[in-house]
Amino acid sequence: MKFKSNIKTILLAIAINIASSTTYANKVEESTVDSMLLLLNLNEVSVTGNIFREMTPVQRLSGKELEKLNSYSVADALRHFTGVQLKDYGGVGGIKTIDIRSMGANHVGVFYDGIQLGNAQNGQIDLSMYSLDNIDELAVYNGQKGEIFQPAKDFGSAGMLYIRSRRPKFSEGKNLHLKVASKFGSFATINPSLLLESKINDSISVSVSAEYLASSGEYDFRYRRVTPDGTVAYDTTATRQNGDIRAIRVEGGVFGTINDGYWRVKLYNYNSERGIPGAIVNNVWRRGERLWDNNTFVQGTFSKDFSKRYRAMVNAKYAYYNTHYTNNDAKLIEVDNRYKQKEFYISTSHAVSLFRFWDMAVAYDYQFNALNSDIANFAFPKRHTNMLALATSFQIWRLKIQGSCLGTFIKDKTKTGDNSGKKHAFSPSVLLSLKPLKSGDLTLRAFIKRSFTMPTFNDLYYTDLGNAALKPEYATQYDGGITYSRSWDNKFVRSFRVQTDGYYNRVTDKITAYPKGQQFRWTMLNLGEVEIKGCDAAAEVTISPANKLFFTLKGQYTFQQAIDVTDPTDSYYGDQIPYVPRHSCSAMVQGAYYGWMINYSFIYAGERYSQQQNITANHMQPWYTHDISLTKEFKLKRGGALKGTFEVNNFLNQAYDVIQNYPMPGINYRFTISYEL
Repeated sequence: MKFKSNIKTILLAIAINIASSTTYANKVEESTVDSMLLLLNLNEVSVTGNIFREMTPVQRLSGKELEKLNSYSVADALRHFTGVQLKDYGGVGGIKTIDIRSMGANHVGVFYDGIQLGNAQNGQIDLSMYSLDNIDELAVYNGQKGEIFQPAKDFGSAGMLYIRSRRPKFSEGKNLHLKVASKFGSFATINPSLLLESKINDSISVSVSAEYLASSGEYDFRYRRVTPDGTVAYDTTATRQNGDIRAIRVEGGVFGTINDGYWRVKLYNYNSERGIPGAIVNNVWRRGERLWDNNTFVQGTFSKDFSKRYRAMVNAKYAYYNTHYTNNDAKLIEVDNRYKQKEFYISTSHAVSLFRFWDMAVAYDYQFNALNSDIANFAFPKRHTNMLALATSFQIWRLKIQGSCLGTFIKDKTKTGDNSGKKHAFSPSVLLSLKPLKSGDLTLRAFIKRSFTMPTFNDLYYTDLGNAALKPEYATQYDGGITYSRSWDNKFVRSFRVQTDGYYNRVTDKITAYPKGQQFRWTMLNLGEVEIKGCDAAAEVTISPANKLFFTLKGQYTFQQAIDVTDPTDSYYGDQIPYVPRHSCSAMVQGAYYGWMINYSFIYAGERYSQQQNITANHMQPWYTHDISLTKEFKLKRGGALKGTFEVNNFLNQAYDVIQNYPMPGINYRFTISYEL
């Protein structure tokens, strides 16, 4: 009896119902908000902070803010996030991959509408395939989301990128929403798009989105190389060739609501042909590589709260990726290969609220991957992955503690029989979040997590470059951070937010991927052990000097010391690992006034090294870009809105490489016109 009495006392002291937090957050996101981007951000910050939505470091871009960025693809927008490194091989159609806090691309889970995108062949998700035309929100998490009701896969990565596509939205009394847009830009770029949304009834709506992208990819660049003694080896201006792209994206979705739940089904297809401009080495560059992609997936989600204490979710996906790669350069090995990937995935998640302060969850995922190719002596690998996650969260007063453990069980099989690819690992994590102030303006947080990633099919089984001795990669993360946010109504300063995190990561048998010779074929190496120490800091303030005039100023800074600590006898022991700058930062200024919007952004990446040894021959100069855009929206008398945007990117015409010997475009322009009804 005494135990029951204590429980009742604790229940009376709890002010927040954790079980209802997700539902409440969704209602906030879908509510009608002011068309001003700034007011939308204020609402999100003030509400989600008070319900412990952000237990781990998270950065978001959503709504109108995404529209203002001078970006074609998801990858371009991610440059404005702290702790994020992008490998960009240049141009509109250049391959772009993400790395978070120098952990490596394979430690980053990329999720599209809540289900992870996969590439068992090389583990690299090419973000240039995902445009911003139909995207509502981008969110980057370090560690994992501060939720326990999620698929097992969501507990498995060291960092996550969540891409949320647009859900149908309708004005009051409307059953149809139409948006037609077209972008015209430098390098003979044209990018028309269409979005059509229809409400079938109060419970079901459908959406169709399509776009076409074509670009010559030809841009002038300066190629200059200096020898270690300071003399100029090469200094010339040329035009980048073989960077053309033609791509079509089509996706459709059906969205339904039920009592205390929802369901949705999405079909996605991306079909492209593009050239792959080669590296410029010794004043010679290759132009023989071509790549065709035809990627299709269908996925669905069903989620329902069966009672106040129990809810469940089911996710399923089937994907088929068809890749054709050729290299007709006679000076290299001529290649004409086709690869076909199949993926099947199913997940079930369950959460129970034992008490108002204590939740528990369990999730099970199964995934099957197969890779076929016409390469001689190909291994035809198949992989079965089982993942089981157990999680719990406990909240009392203003403290929330979350713990989870993920078990991953992998079995590979090739045409020769069972292989040494049979692995299992456990990934535990502990997250803490404290709001010491009653107002909830201040949040203190920390987490510890261990993660595991298996080498990809290319790493292990590729006929020419596969490394059968490659080991799985383990990572341990430690993070501590603080967030302070405050908002005011009808004041000069409308909102202020600052966030900073310090972290220490230890990676064992780190797998590093970078192109060597041919870009499509990644070279994989185990670096042994890598130690990463860093700090991310971000600040944002919104001011309103006059009625209907708003300015948002953002600043972000990252320091990273990511060094190889494998063997003290190595010549590169203690050196910064390739392509990770110690210092990087970005800044953004956005303004809005009576339908006019202006956006300025600045991105800086400090000096880096292209190889393991930090010597002069491998040194890469810092680079920076300045971008600016101006937008005007016109409300039409007969309904609808017409909007035009003019952009100037890299307007100081900075010559730079993100990846050594892959020059990026100089100054370029773009004009966008759209009609929305």
